[in-house]
Amino acid sequence: MCTHCTRRQFLGTGAVSGIALAAGHWAGHSEASNALSAAKSKVRICVIIAGNPGERSWCPSEAEITAARMRLETAEKNLGNVEFVIGQANDTGQAAAVLAAAGPNAPVLVISADIFGPKSVMPAIFEQRRPVAMFHLPVVGGHDWCLVKPWREEGNRITLFNTTDYGELERAAALLRVIPLLRQSRVLVSPPFKGTPESYTPELVKERLGVEIVQIADGRYDQIMDQIDAADVEAVAKEWLDEAESVVEPDREDVFKAARASLTLDRLIAENRADGLCVGTCMSWLKRGFPCLGFSRLNDRGIPAACDGDMDCLLTMLLFQHALNRAGFLGNAAGVDTSKNTFHLSHCSAPLRMEGPGSPRAPYRLRRHAEVRGGAVTEVHYRIGQKVTFTKLIHLDTLLMFTGTIIAVPEVPKDQERGCRTEIVAEVNDAEKLLDNWGGGALGASATDYYASLHRVAYYGDHTQTIRHLAHLTGLKVVEEG
Repeated sequence: MCTHCTRRQFLGTGAVSGIALAAGHWAGHSEASNALSAAKSKVRICVIIAGNPGERSWCPSEAEITAARMRLETAEKNLGNVEFVIGQANDTGQAAAVLAAAGPNAPVLVISADIFGPKSVMPAIFEQRRPVAMFHLPVVGGHDWCLVKPWREEGNRITLFNTTDYGELERAAALLRVIPLLRQSRVLVSPPFKGTPESYTPELVKERLGVEIVQIADGRYDQIMDQIDAADVEAVAKEWLDEAESVVEPDREDVFKAARASLTLDRLIAENRADGLCVGTCMSWLKRGFPCLGFSRLNDRGIPAACDGDMDCLLTMLLFQHALNRAGFLGNAAGVDTSKNTFHLSHCSAPLRMEGPGSPRAPYRLRRHAEVRGGAVTEVHYRIGQKVTFTKLIHLDTLLMFTGTIIAVPEVPKDQERGCRTEIVAEVNDAEKLLDNWGGGALGASATDYYASLHRVAYYGDHTQTIRHLAHLTGLKVVEEG
């Protein structure tokens, strides 16, 4: 963290056009993962202390602002990929100087330190069209909190943390970092695509989110698979077999083929320096090994991976990976049960580490794929009683969302085919409303597209407030479905 620092301005890693094909020695799967995690630089967040703290009315004390600064130090360590550039400002000129020190791509966190302090610096921020989060201590923090909504209605990307919880500074920073991280991101894809058309139009994705789309070269998947080392395959397969509660239908060969497919995906990601993967050709790859375990492994490591070519869900997962550092469970909306007030979500590529790459794995069984009746996939047993948020970004402009609580995770008996292998049953607020308001009227013509309408991504926790903050910062709309 630097205070009004003059160190070199942050430069993103940039995107290399085309597809960079690896040459020479292939790294092992652990080496590829480590290289990926080190590939991205920290992003800068500009912090402006707006006004002069002191011991007077409608003004936070020096001690309160010092506490905020100390909490930012903790946030910087906890988040790991942000650097705060902090300065104090009383007017637009001083604010512009702090913004310049942080660099042109830095989003802004304003801490209200005086009555009307934020109002005196916001014009400089809005002029540069930077996203901004304002942290305001109730009672002592001044009056400018009531201007946030009018500022937003004028077209400014601003959100408000009106709270005495200094921990919210970390959440504000976690959400602000999403915007520059998206600009650094590139996703690897294999069509055909599903979802709303905007999500798989590279120019629109780049313009709206800053994300680069890179297509896997024809035949490259098979080329890489032919070079995978047998010892690496055995190590990955052994890990899956050893960690499973049980192996129901698959034989060892099925698991070994899935491990080889997983390592192939790892190397595709590594050679393209990609931050996410969306594959629409899953079914054509099945003869050489089911990629479902590979999707699970990538999501567990913090690399969003979406099947069925669903770019809506892939971009959703990338957005929330940057915001929450958590994997999402992409699934089919298997049904709404109005008699039990429940919603069912199921798929065969469920992540195990739903609370981040370092979190414990959920228990799982290894099963054959239910529809194709072969291969090896997971049946993950997610936590009963866990609050979950279901969401999806559509048309690059709207976030759908609703919440529920997991009340059942069915275990399907051997040789019984019953939809996709991992299923969660969540009690929702109002199943009738959810059924009637599915898509919230925001899908438009895409409502009749099977996958655009069908899929949702589930996250552990209630993230409705976080989604609203994120929408304010990115200019997205929010539609609550149920």
